[in-house]
Amino acid sequence: RVIDDTGHMTEQAGTAYAGLDRHTAREQVVADLREQGLLRHLEKYTHNVGRCYRCSTDIEPLVSKQWFVATKDLARAAIEAVRSGYTRFFPEHWLTHYYDWMENIRDWCISRQIWWGHRIPAWTCGDCGELIVFREDPGACPVCGGDNLAQDEDVLDTWFSSALWPFSTLGWPRDSQDLRTFYPTSVLVTGFDIIFFWVARMMMMGIHFQERIPFEHVYIHALVRDEEGQKMSKSKGNVIDPVEVIEEYGADALRFTLSILAAMGRDVKLSKPRIEGYRHFINKIWNAARFALMNLEEPVPEVDLSTVRSFSHRYILQEMERIKQEVAEALEAYRFNEAAQELYQFLWHTYCDWYLEMIKPELYSGDDARRGEAQACLHQSFTELLVLLHPFVPFVTQELWSHFPGIKEENLARVPYPQMRPECRNEELPAWMDFLQQVVVSVRNVRSELELNPGRKLTLLARMDGERAAFLEQNRQVVCDLARLQELTIDPELTSPEAAASNVVDGCELFVPLEGVVDFRAEVERLDKQLAKVDKDLSGSEKKLANEDFVNKAPADVVDKERQRRDELRQKRDKLSSLRDKLVSC
Repeated sequence: RVIDDTGHMTEQAGTAYAGLDRHTAREQVVADLREQGLLRHLEKYTHNVGRCYRCSTDIEPLVSKQWFVATKDLARAAIEAVRSGYTRFFPEHWLTHYYDWMENIRDWCISRQIWWGHRIPAWTCGDCGELIVFREDPGACPVCGGDNLAQDEDVLDTWFSSALWPFSTLGWPRDSQDLRTFYPTSVLVTGFDIIFFWVARMMMMGIHFQERIPFEHVYIHALVRDEEGQKMSKSKGNVIDPVEVIEEYGADALRFTLSILAAMGRDVKLSKPRIEGYRHFINKIWNAARFALMNLEEPVPEVDLSTVRSFSHRYILQEMERIKQEVAEALEAYRFNEAAQELYQFLWHTYCDWYLEMIKPELYSGDDARRGEAQACLHQSFTELLVLLHPFVPFVTQELWSHFPGIKEENLARVPYPQMRPECRNEELPAWMDFLQQVVVSVRNVRSELELNPGRKLTLLARMDGERAAFLEQNRQVVCDLARLQELTIDPELTSPEAAASNVVDGCELFVPLEGVVDFRAEVERLDKQLAKVDKDLSGSEKKLANEDFVNKAPADVVDKERQRRDELRQKRDKLSSLRDKLVSC
């Protein structure tokens, strides 16, 4: 060794250089070569030099004695445990990574020259030089009996200590009750970048010391990257500090964002706008709970849910059975993002946008039976939703849970998964709900396209008969409330008015009379102005895309955005033109 542990040259480097700092010694060597006429020329070249990540000092490779673990036999047992299916990986494609490491494994260097860690259990006798490795601290040398013993200064590799985690945390090496109860564990959740460093080593150590696998399932989660897909690092300045995010948006918003974006096998591109977007979802839960609590009181009416009469309640109970089953299946398969997405869509759209609006007349009615049925269904469905949401947004759901009447278990985390109610399943109801929604949305689209006052009540004429006519009649009040209608006429023989917006829903014709509602001349003039602006923008976009220099030289994402803009302008033009033609023909 020509360089010692302090970075200075040793006697083996020669008396001319002994004691010099390594950098000074290198300069001196060049100077000596030049002085002796042995230096032809100097040439700069790029070289791979390791640097300390803390102090940026050059790292010199030194030969030193280290402790190793022979891993071939340990790895063989860990490979067989996975091949036999005792331990499964999710997603399975990470098995290739696991096998590649384990089948080409080398002996494992477990000693580290750092300040903190588990000391290597090895001692050297200062009298006879005997090397002693014991489980317990030796009091004397077993060879010469001397007590001049010095423990090895190295500590165990961090991953060696971590490899013992599944059982060392449970009282091992004692045969503790915790060890018998909780080993092996059910699931290990970790990132793909430490499959070899941690997962594989826990497998080897667990099988060796406990003669059993340490866990049955290994779930490999995504890595959280920045919005450009780059790994976060302080040097790049692209780190999103979770503490700052929680202070700004809340812990539940961050937790739900990570859950819904963490598709199995894909990394998460995290950004503050995304977290802010899902904070709105947390607010939606809160506001929906406030509405429910305003309309519930002790005691909550007891109703046989299989006998409810209202379509809105029968539909939501059917959908609750569907969402419970789909979330359960997704969680069982570790598809956490799918479970979160299902809950997001269900609560925001199905539950809040439609169900809560549909049941308002029943909650505000003077009919005790109707109000009681609505309260029972509202209480049952929302409390079950809180249970489903709790793993994703634990803080908000626990707070809301504590305010709901009729709750027996205060700790939401201890509430079992909602039981299935097969008697509430009715696979025909979603199709009827889709029909009702299309009718309502048809009226809303007319209001939106013509930019009518949201409070302006319209008339709807429905030319239909049979089951659809009967269904619409049974839910007349719901349709009128949701579509803000002053009148709804259902007649298979009705005549279409001359000035009307029309649509066809599931073979049924719908008409919204516009006479007295719209100033046709002013509306056509407004649409002409919009069309002129769209035509101008569309012409500019098409010219840009027809320019070969732009298409070939501009960044691909810029070209794609321009094509997307052109397509959107074309769709908008077609929509405005169609609406104008309808108004001109009225």
